[in-house]
Amino acid sequence: MKLFWVSIVISLAFSKWAAGFMEYGFNETEMALLEGYGESKVGADLLMVGLTIIGGAGAKGAVCLDGTLPGYHLHRGYGSGANSWLIQLEGGGWCNNIRTCVYRKTTRRGSSKYMEKQLVFSGILSNKAEENPGLPLKLNAMLAHLLFPRLTVLTLIFIIYGIADFFNWNRVKVRYCDGASFSGDSEDKAKELQFRGERIWLAAMEDLKSKGMSYAKQALLSGCSAGGVAAILHCDKFRGLMPGTTKVKCLSDAGLFLDANDVSGGRTLRNLYSGIVGLQGVKPNLPQYCTNHLDPTSCFFPQNLISSIKTPLFILNAAYDSWQIQTSLAPPAADPAGYWRDCRLNHEKCTPSQINFLQGFRNQMLNAVKQFSMSEQNGLFINSCFAHCQSERQDTWFADDSPVIGKKAIAIAVGDWYFDRTSVKIIDCPYPCDNSCHNLNFEKA
Repeated sequence: MKLFWVSIVISLAFSKWAAGFMEYGFNETEMALLEGYGESKVGADLLMVGLTIIGGAGAKGAVCLDGTLPGYHLHRGYGSGANSWLIQLEGGGWCNNIRTCVYRKTTRRGSSKYMEKQLVFSGILSNKAEENPGLPLKLNAMLAHLLFPRLTVLTLIFIIYGIADFFNWNRVKVRYCDGASFSGDSEDKAKELQFRGERIWLAAMEDLKSKGMSYAKQALLSGCSAGGVAAILHCDKFRGLMPGTTKVKCLSDAGLFLDANDVSGGRTLRNLYSGIVGLQGVKPNLPQYCTNHLDPTSCFFPQNLISSIKTPLFILNAAYDSWQIQTSLAPPAADPAGYWRDCRLNHEKCTPSQINFLQGFRNQMLNAVKQFSMSEQNGLFINSCFAHCQSERQDTWFADDSPVIGKKAIAIAVGDWYFDRTSVKIIDCPYPCDNSCHNLNFEKA
């Protein structure tokens, strides 16, 4: 039955996507900017968590693009995780002008009317110990096998060595319906558009505090893609909302969007960000330490923020971020002759010169995190995958064949860093050395 309803939701989502092409005349790049990334795969035994609408948000002006109330999905923690909170800010592209924002408010990314009533919680949001390793026990192998006979050998190894992570925490996904990474505060009355991402952020945090987060002993703010940008923008604010005794850290997954030239020498992403910041009134909510010496658009790029964030931060990113390759490095608008088409859809079809261009992008990413990585409190995991958003997908977060660097999976790296088991500053060798990746190819069958 779950699969039946999931298939209905997917069909509706696809029809909306197709309508964007026909009714609004969006090109492929614009649709990618609006949507951002796909949802996790569905299965019969996956955890489905219901949507909670934030009832008091309207009085604070904290509303989605279309004026509807925002929401989140909460799965309660238990046992040793009852007073620990993991907040994940949903991603999903941006809107940078009236046309794209008017369209966006007719989708789940701009209105709670179209949001799924239930979402899959997998990867870092999973409630299964074997998928989100985390029993705070130190057991010998025989006792572990007796207590947990169904767990894989790999998981038993982690239990034996006492890894305590996130599976039994309070886990929350805050829905994204503003189009500016939870950071705007403006409106367009003529077009009936509300740009209230900053207010949505605050309303969600206040509501969660009233449900127990005020007493958190441990907290992790995370996000993927546009949500990864939001996690960086709000990291120190999150620290400020929590009690001084709470252990607070932040995780940005696929949020390191670079201010890079596209294949034509243009600035596709900078132009997009300039529109977002100007249209949605983002400037007042950007970190002042950045806007004091850089323009607001530059301060929407994480590379100009991460080294000055005071709260411990973990950067998880693919060196060959598939979304950036597709949408900001080699979008069709920057490649009218189609020279990059095959490469951007499937990295195995890239020419040597194209791979060389992508190696330059990787080098720019490594330069962007150089100063950030010098801080002992920060963490880093940059693999050589052609992927985007690796903490939400079970196959990339933690599985028997997950991507690894030096035999360390992403889930273990993040856990080691959060719980101060060891310093984690891991950068993979350049492509094509890593064969553990779950690369994303977009070639049509």
